[in-house]
This record gives sequence, C-alpha cells and structure tokens, in this order.
Amino acid sequence: MLSRRATFVVASASLIWTFFASGTPVPLYNTYRAENGLTSADLVLTTVVYLASTAAALLVLGRLSDHLGRRPIAALALASSLAGALVLMHVEAVGWLVAGRVLQGVACGMASSALGSYVIDTAPRRPPWLAAVITSTAPQLSIPVGALVAGSLVDLAPAPRVLVYAFVATGLGLGILLVALCPETVGRRSVRGGLAALRPQVAIPAGAGPAMLVAGGVAVATWSLGGFFQGYSPMIASERLGSDNALLVAVVLASLMLLAPLGGAAGGRWSPRTSVAVGMLVFAASTVVIVVGIVAGTAVLLVVAELVAAFGMGMAAAGGLRGAIPYARTDERAGLLAAIYLVSYLGAAVPSLVSSRLVEHLSLVTIAVGHGTLAVAVSLATVGLALRTPAPARA
Repeated sequence: MLSRRATFVVASASLIWTFFASGTPVPLYNTYRAENGLTSADLVLTTVVYLASTAAALLVLGRLSDHLGRRPIAALALASSLAGALVLMHVEAVGWLVAGRVLQGVACGMASSALGSYVIDTAPRRPPWLAAVITSTAPQLSIPVGALVAGSLVDLAPAPRVLVYAFVATGLGLGILLVALCPETVGRRSVRGGLAALRPQVAIPAGAGPAMLVAGGVAVATWSLGGFFQGYSPMIASERLGSDNALLVAVVLASLMLLAPLGGAAGGRWSPRTSVAVGMLVFAASTVVIVVGIVAGTAVLLVVAELVAAFGMGMAAAGGLRGAIPYARTDERAGLLAAIYLVSYLGAAVPSLVSSRLVEHLSLVTIAVGHGTLAVAVSLATVGLALRTPAPARA
C-alpha cells in the first residue's frame, strides 16, 4: 500500500486528470461542426448534457464513497472517464459526442465527491488551505488546461481526432492502477447503507447552512460564467475574434480558470468570509470587462479580464469551501462536496440550457450580456451573505 502522502498525491492527480479529460473535446467542436455537420445548437446542447449528467451523478452517487469507501468509487470514476475517452475517439455524429460527454460527466460527478474527499482525508496539515484549494479549483483549472493541451495537439500533431483521447486514456488507466494501491480512509459500512445512499438526496451537515449558502453563491456565480465559456468559446473565437484556430478556442476557455489556484492560495491568509468577499468583488468587476471584451471583439482585453476573474474566482471558491469543511465529519465529507458541486453544475447547466434554446434567435453578444449579468448579480449577493455569515469553529 502507498503511504498517506503518496495517496494524497495520487488522489489529487486523479481528480485533476478526470477534469482534464473532460476539457479535451472542446477545441474539436469546430472540427466536428465543419467535418460532421454539427450545429452550434448541437454543441451548446452537448455542454448542457455534460453538465446535467455530472449533476445527476452527484445527486445519486455523491454520498456513495462515505458508505462503500473512497477507493472503489474513485476507481469507478476513472473508469467512466476512460470509457468516455474511448467513445470520443469515434465521433461521427452528435450522438457519439453526447454519449462520450455523458460518460465524462458521470465520471466528474463521482470524482468530485469521492476523489475530492480522498484529497481532504489525506491532505497534510500544512499549509492548512491546500486541500480546499485543490478540491475547489481543480475542476475549474483542469478543464481549460485539458482544452489547451488538446488545442495544441489538434493544431500541431497528427490524427487530432484520436491522439488527444488516446493520451487522456493512458493517464486514466494509470490512475486506476495507482488508486488500487492506495489505503482506504473510510470504514466500509453495510451494503444496505450503500444502497440507501443511492437515493437522491442533498446532504448538509448540521450547522453548515449559512456556510453552504455562501459556498453555493460562489458556485453559481463562477460556474454560470464557466458554463458559458465551455459552450460558447468556439463561437467567441470565430464570431467575435475572427478565427477558428483550435488553440485560440482553448486559450479563450482556459484564461477564465488559469489563475484560480493562485487566488485560492492568496486568500488562504484571510478568514473564509473575507476571502469570499474580496474574491467575489474582483470576479464581478472582471466579468463586466469580459463582456466588454466580447462586445468589442478584443482578444487581449478579453483574456486579461478572464485571468483577473480567475484569480478572484479561486480566492472566493477556496474561501467558501474552507468555511464549510469544518462542519462535516470525515464520513460526511463526500456528501458535503457533492452538495457544493451539485449547486455548481446546476449553476452552469441551467443558464446554458436556457441560452441553448435561444442561440438560434439571439446574438452571441446578447447571450454574453445575459450570462455576465447573472454572474455579477449573484456575486454581489454572495458578498452580502459572506459578510453576515459567522466564522466556523475552525477554518
């Protein structure tokens, strides 16, 4: 068996790689549109299906690792992502793309709670903010990094529709083997308890309500904008920036999340509520500039504003999670993370679903203004909530 420190590294890397895998199809969307006849509505709807399948997995499977153990559910998450990569190697129509994205969505849902809890269970005591930064920013960072790598391979490497998924699948297979060598951190309960955990339920530990409201507000504000960029980055590049280059698509998507870990680390010296308040204000101001960059069609302004927004996003997300974690026992952590990530994915999926219905009738600029307005309004409301929320017993 691996040591506790090695388990922390494996769990963190596996969490990151699962979300890395889910970002790799995005730079190929314009390829699928040009070569396979997929429409913009098809591609946005595919993003909604991915987000919805992740939310469904969190709702049904989110608490499973609290009952059956972290290791088997973590391995199952990696296996689902691996299956998704294999399906995506064969995209010829929208059905193949949807099937692959559903498998990736289920994988991300299970990974969010099981692998995220594994990270918290095995994290070193110093620095105290490390686990919160990894679990809160890994999805938002890993998806765009996956897109960046995929965009580079699409533009520079042979067999772009296959190579990127083969690369991802290799890492996922290695992750399954390493997870099998990790010690379990949760005592396995009865099978009946595991079956009971499959009932759709949002688990909020006693006393965590106010902290969960703050964490949920951060999630809705940041993930709603992130969902917009997942679905519309190809359109932003082609319609507003004048290029179908796959790497540019990846840069547009990636910039919104790249500095999130730095923001999370920077906010670690403050109390959770101060970190949330400052991070949300930075994020809200940057969102306004992001919309201006899209309207003006200015790549530099857009990317710089996204990078600043990412910093604020990471600060707020890590602060929100640090404020909620102290309320959960070890055997409640997966349920807590599942609840936070469920709100996150619904915050991304619902606005994207609405806009997918309107994409053929409204301009991209109008849709961007709508998503930006939602993100700013929820950010400012969350600042007010954070400043009125009492500090946890330990942060």
